[in-house]
Amino acid sequence: MTMRVAAIDCGTNSIRLLIADIHRGAPGGPPGVAESQSDQSGQMPGDSGPGSTSPLTDVTRQMRIVRLGEGVDRTGRLSAAALDRTMAALKEYAGLIADAKPEAVRMVATSATRDAANSHEFTDRVLDILGVPPEVITGDEEAWLSFTGATRELTGTPLAAECLPPYLVTDIGGGSTEFVLGESDDADARSGMPVQIQGRSVNIGCVRLTERHLYGDPPTPAEIANTVKDIDAALDQAAAVPVEKARSLVGLAGSVTTIAAIALGLGEYDSARIHHARISGARVHEIADGLLAMTRAERAAIPVMHPGRVDVIGAGALILDRIMTRFGFPEVLVSEHDILDGIAWSLVP
Repeated sequence: MTMRVAAIDCGTNSIRLLIADIHRGAPGGPPGVAESQSDQSGQMPGDSGPGSTSPLTDVTRQMRIVRLGEGVDRTGRLSAAALDRTMAALKEYAGLIADAKPEAVRMVATSATRDAANSHEFTDRVLDILGVPPEVITGDEEAWLSFTGATRELTGTPLAAECLPPYLVTDIGGGSTEFVLGESDDADARSGMPVQIQGRSVNIGCVRLTERHLYGDPPTPAEIANTVKDIDAALDQAAAVPVEKARSLVGLAGSVTTIAAIALGLGEYDSARIHHARISGARVHEIADGLLAMTRAERAAIPVMHPGRVDVIGAGALILDRIMTRFGFPEVLVSEHDILDGIAWSLVP
């Protein structure tokens, strides 16, 4: 039996839509690769098109960088301009949802709206446009959905024999970074639902840290040092999760996938090659140092760089580098599947 669902993830930096057909009772297997950047039309192609035997088949994926969290770290409020950008994108998504006629719709809002004093303005406008209210979820809920989206497909695959559980999934967002430790239950390989997970959300993200510290073009050594200080303090909090139990690090979101694209030397963004790429800690460190030494114009000239990530990618790369250094991971498994897929799976009874 197939169920069509629509999932929207509204974060600090971007708003994304997934409309998918989920095949309930289908054998487990790797779902189609999700594209975490859009082409000029905004369409986000996957490899699970019509006729796919995947448990989750994309109907459409879309992404817009709207920077909803712009200035929230400083003002504590969502700006009128940021709200307008976000609602313009949401109106497009509402039209696509109406055309696709899903059985269930869920919109999740994360870090920026958790932090904003005027989040009710966001909620009211979303309800008017979409017809369902956004769920402003906790950091722990965000972590659980990210874990589900990233690891559900791994059970029973050859990759699972090389990248062993328990997994530490880290989702580097615009305003926060989620850490969740867990593994899929072998006895429930068909559903792949995680068991015995532990998570923590900390307030470091590529937008938040860029706005707080990285003003120079390129950033100065002092600015970078202050950023590292903030990251390391947040990792002290993340250490409440027993990270030492993890055998594999899984990295999610646009900062991580962009780093992978650079590491692979791609001439253009290719989600199929990025998904499940394994990037060494040494290469991540080299890329982070390189990005932070570049001017904005130099970063913009990188072929795989999305225009909306040019100013924040240095902070995102530095977060990943510090995670791998602090916790001793020799490599990161990069996933194009993340919280958006987790939201979609959560709609299946």
